[in-house]
Amino acid sequence: MRYRKFGRLGWDVSEIGLGMWGMGGWTGSDDEESLTAMQRAVDLGCNFFDTAWGYGEGHSERLLGQLVRSYPGKKIYTATKIPPKNFKWPSKREYTLQECFPPDHIDEYVEKSLKNAGLDSFDLMQLHTWEDRWLEDSRWYRKLDDLRSSGVIGGIGISINRWEAWNGVQAVESGLIDVVQVIYNIFEQSPMDELFPACRKHDVAVIARVPFDEGTLTGTLTKDSRWPEGDWRNTYFVPENLSLSVEHAEALKSLAPPGMPMAAMALRYVLAEPTVSTIIPGMRKTRHVEQNLATSDAGPLDELLLKEVAKHRWDRQPTAWSQ
Repeated sequence: MRYRKFGRLGWDVSEIGLGMWGMGGWTGSDDEESLTAMQRAVDLGCNFFDTAWGYGEGHSERLLGQLVRSYPGKKIYTATKIPPKNFKWPSKREYTLQECFPPDHIDEYVEKSLKNAGLDSFDLMQLHTWEDRWLEDSRWYRKLDDLRSSGVIGGIGISINRWEAWNGVQAVESGLIDVVQVIYNIFEQSPMDELFPACRKHDVAVIARVPFDEGTLTGTLTKDSRWPEGDWRNTYFVPENLSLSVEHAEALKSLAPPGMPMAAMALRYVLAEPTVSTIIPGMRKTRHVEQNLATSDAGPLDELLLKEVAKHRWDRQPTAWSQ
């Protein structure tokens, strides 16, 4: 496992971290299996775990707390997210800070997350939705800064809406945040336009999420793919999205060298971007942990393949189903 500097916070974090959304209640998730996968990740050098209260109303936070307690003396970086008060994802332009992250709500959910995990502090606290115009109301920052000063949190971050990398550039430029979490993958390359240059300028850490484009970039989806009732993916992969996603993935398959699965190619594409501090694929099974973490040792794609893969950029606009 290789490690990267986590922006101005200066932490040495594993360049492959672990995203815990799927452990919070996706169909097919099993706590024992999840904990086994997390422990395997730690044993292989992963030291960054990202969760949220919204992942099963604290369910995956509880799993993270169990993991931390099972490795006394070993540094595991813990990151979680405060849900918006209106419990609506993603944010919309008309939502106000008062509707989403007033100070009392921040206090309430930081306390809930700490209780869920059974921890005294989190290394990183993020707002789970974000609008750059909330910079006009500094109450969110003052509250988080107070929590940081008291030692309850270590760093302040935001999670940027799907396909809206532009809607976080001002937050980075403000100098108020330490970390941005954003979707970045072979298809979604827009963070390279404005967000990543701003992060480099201000030494803001980047957490790259959804490296597999919700599974599309594993090459395993088909136009007939379906999930159990109640699974989030059914509402995301509506027919128009599933069909186009599979077509874009099929166009990529021929680029994967012999012996390199598409999932590995997807991760190694993201690893080629030095602005990224860590990538957080969701991993609930030990075999996926072993496969994904191995890409760190394999390293980024070579320059020629990287250029060919980058041609598959797919610019999309948020819709009613993109969530």
